[in-house]
Amino acid sequence: MSELEGMRRDYEGEPLTLDRMPSDPFTLFDSWLERAIEHEGLDANAMTLATVDSEGDPHARIVLLKGVDSEGMRFYTNYQSHKGNELAQVPKAALVFWWPGLQRQVRVEGRVERVPEKQSDDYFASRPRKSQLATWVSQQSVEIPGRNWLEERLSRFEQVYVDQPVERPPHWGGYRVMPYAVEFWQGQRSRLHDRIRYTRRESSADEWYRVQLAP
Repeated sequence: MSELEGMRRDYEGEPLTLDRMPSDPFTLFDSWLERAIEHEGLDANAMTLATVDSEGDPHARIVLLKGVDSEGMRFYTNYQSHKGNELAQVPKAALVFWWPGLQRQVRVEGRVERVPEKQSDDYFASRPRKSQLATWVSQQSVEIPGRNWLEERLSRFEQVYVDQPVERPPHWGGYRVMPYAVEFWQGQRSRLHDRIRYTRRESSADEWYRVQLAP
């Protein structure tokens, strides 16, 4: 479409400088996420998750961040899904957060592991009942005949778990992305954007090296 060539916006964000950056990326990420929640609302924790399969082909989709601490960033999904199978074969991933209202982007690259079962149990118990049932209903990424098939399965599982708690399926749970690189991007005028990249020092998993990059 020819009009795409003319679509553009100028950015004007708060400048990022090395001397004002904290020593670790999680401190900065927490403050950016808190600000994003204020500005972007319920979509602030949406992130692109990119994985690769055994052939090296990349795949990306949007998932929801459900926890972050000094160990990494957590999300939950079906272990038997395409992304679950890809992570089982290549336990590495990239994440991208995009907050257009703040003109900010965060990129994360890291190793991936499953969270402890207790943590998956606790999160599963906190979900709405319909969401719990959906983890049993949907055989994620499997071809289905239509939406009626899903509705019929939901009705069956509602009967199975009538008047009792829904247990977490063994094929569903959490993953933690443990970053070895985190990059913060702040839009600026004339496409001279600010980029600060953190990488873990090889000598210590708790120490980070940070640099400013050209846009």
